[in-house]
Amino acid sequence: MRIKTLIGRMFHIGYTVQGVWYLLRRNGWSCQRPARRAIERDKAAIEVWKKEVWPQLEDPRRPTAPGSASKTKPVKG
Repeated sequence: MRIKTLIGRMFHIGYTVQGVWYLLRRNGWSCQRPARRAIERDKAAIEVWKKEVWPQLEDPRRPTAPGSASKTKPVKG
């Protein structure tokens, strides 16, 4: 992490990556985010992807049939 190295060089103090992250968050810093959306953004392609590809990637829902939390007791029914 560049910031960790910079702190070490400037102040002669060693921090872990988690420690640097804690210091940054405590002082109001966060992950870098783009200031604006890309010009090349294709809204139609995004909608197609969300409708066709994303459902295939999502975890399938659990079955609605009753089950047992116990491995040794069968379901009563």
